[in-house]
Amino acid sequence: MGIVINLLGGLGLFLYGMNLMAEGLQKAAGDKLKNIVGKLTSNTVMGVLVGIVVTAIIQSSSASTVMVVGFVNAGIMNLTQALGVIMGANIGTTVTAQLISFKLEFIAPVALGIGIILFLFSKKEKTKEIASMLLGFGILFTGMEFMKDAVSPLAQYKGFRDSLIYFGNHQVLGVLAGFVITGIIQSSAASMGMLIALASQGLVPLNAALPILYGDNIGTCVTSLLSSIGATKNAKRAAVMHLTFNVIGTIIFMLVLNYPIVTFVKWLDPTDAARQIANAHTIFNIVNVLILLPFAKYIVKIVLKIMPTTEDESEAIGQTKYLDERILQTPPIALANTLKEVSRMGKKANKALEYSMDSLLNKSTDSIEKTEKYEETVNILQKEILNYLLKLSKSSLSDEERNQVDLLFNTVNDIERVSDHAENISELSSIVIEKDLSFSENAIEEMKNIYSKSQENFKKALKCLEENDKNMINIIYKLEDEVDALDKLYRKLHIERLNNGKCTIDSGVVFLDLLTNLERVSDHSCNIANRVESN
Repeated sequence: MGIVINLLGGLGLFLYGMNLMAEGLQKAAGDKLKNIVGKLTSNTVMGVLVGIVVTAIIQSSSASTVMVVGFVNAGIMNLTQALGVIMGANIGTTVTAQLISFKLEFIAPVALGIGIILFLFSKKEKTKEIASMLLGFGILFTGMEFMKDAVSPLAQYKGFRDSLIYFGNHQVLGVLAGFVITGIIQSSAASMGMLIALASQGLVPLNAALPILYGDNIGTCVTSLLSSIGATKNAKRAAVMHLTFNVIGTIIFMLVLNYPIVTFVKWLDPTDAARQIANAHTIFNIVNVLILLPFAKYIVKIVLKIMPTTEDESEAIGQTKYLDERILQTPPIALANTLKEVSRMGKKANKALEYSMDSLLNKSTDSIEKTEKYEETVNILQKEILNYLLKLSKSSLSDEERNQVDLLFNTVNDIERVSDHAENISELSSIVIEKDLSFSENAIEEMKNIYSKSQENFKKALKCLEENDKNMINIIYKLEDEVDALDKLYRKLHIERLNNGKCTIDSGVVFLDLLTNLERVSDHSCNIANRVESN
C-alpha cells in the first residue's frame, strides 16, 4: 500500500511540475506561439513542424491534439492540416521523455531554490514566467525521484518482474496495458515517466517496455476522442484520425520494426535502460511520421470511410467560427482567435448597416429582412463571444493579454450597438415605405454623404482592431470630427428646407433620426479605436 501511495504522490508532483513548466513556457512564448499557429498552411509538412514546436512548448501532445480538434471544430483547419499537426505533436511530446531520462535530479533543488527566489522577490512579469518554468522543472524531477524511490522495493517481488517480462513475450497485452494506463492518467508523458522510473530501477527490460510504450501512444488518443464528444462530425474525424495514425504505426513497429529498434537503441546506449526507452520513444514517433507522412491523404480517406460525409451533414459550424473551448488550454491562441471572431462580428454589423441604408434609399423590404437577419446574428455572436471572454479571463494570462481581454468586452458591445443602429435605420425604412415618404435630392445626397463617412469610419475601426494599427487611430478621430460637423450642418440645412416648405414633417423626423444613428455609429468607431490606443 505504501508503494502505491508514494507512486501516486510522485505522479502528482510530476504532473503538477509538467503543467507549471508548460504554463511558464506558454506565457514566455506568448505572441510567438500565436504566430507559429497562424502560419499553418495546407502544407502537411508545415503542419508537422508546427505540431513539434507547439507541443514542445505546451509539454503535452494531448493538449495539442485537443487544440487541433478545437480548430477543426471551429472550421479554421481542415483534416489534412490537422493530421500534420497531430504527427508533429507525437514527435514534440518525446521531449519530456528525453528530459526525464537524463539523470538531472541534482539540478532540481537548485531550480526550485532559484525559482522560488525569483517568484517571491521579482515584480517583472517576464521574470515570474521564468520562475514558473524553473519551479515546474524542479517539481517535475522531484516527482520523478519520488516515483523511482516508490518502485524500487518492487525489485524484491519476483511476481512483479515476471509479469513485466510476460508483457514482452505477449506484446498485445503490453500494448493494452500501456493504453489503459495512459487512458486513465490522460498523459503519455506521465506514463512514460513511470515506465522510465521502473527501467531506472532495473525492473523493465527493453523488450517488455516497447509494447507498453506503443500502448502509451495509442492511449494518448483517449483525450482527443473525449474532447470531440459534442463537437462537429469533422472534429470527431480529427480525433479518429489521431487514433488511426497511432494504431497503424504500432502495427508496423510490432510486426516489422520491433527488432531493429531494439538493436539500434541498445547500440546507442548499451547500459542505461532509461535512455534506451526514451530513445525508443523518440525513434518510434519520428520513424512513424516519416513512414506515414507520404500517405497522409490516404489516412484522411480511411477516416472518411469510417465516418463518411452524409447528405444531411451541415456545413455550418455553429454561430461562431473561431471559438472553441478546447483552445482555451492555450490562452494566447484562444485570445488571437477571439479577436478574429470579434472582427468577424464587426463585418456582420457592417453588412447590417449596408442593408439598412439600402432599405431606406431604395425602399426595399428585402433589405429590411436582411438587416434584421444580420442584426440577430450579431446579437447571438455578442452573447457567445462575451461568454468565451469570461472563460478566457479566468485562464492563465499575462498582464498584457488580460488587458486585451478586458478591452474586448467593451469593444464587442460597441459593435453590437452599431448593429442596433442599423436596425433603427431599417425601422425608419418601414415608416418610409408604409407612409410612402419621399426626400428632396439635397436630402438624399446629404444622407448618402454622412452614411459614407460614418461607414468608412466603422470599417477603419475594425481594421485598426484587427491589425492593431495605431497609425490609423488619428485618421478615425478626424473622420469622427467630419461626421460631427456634417451632422450639425445637415441639421441646419434641414431646418431651412422645412421653413421653405421643401420637406414634410414626417420626412424631416426620419431624416433627423437617421443623422442621429449614423453619428452614433461613428462614435462607436472612435470607442473601438480608443481601446486599441489603450492596449
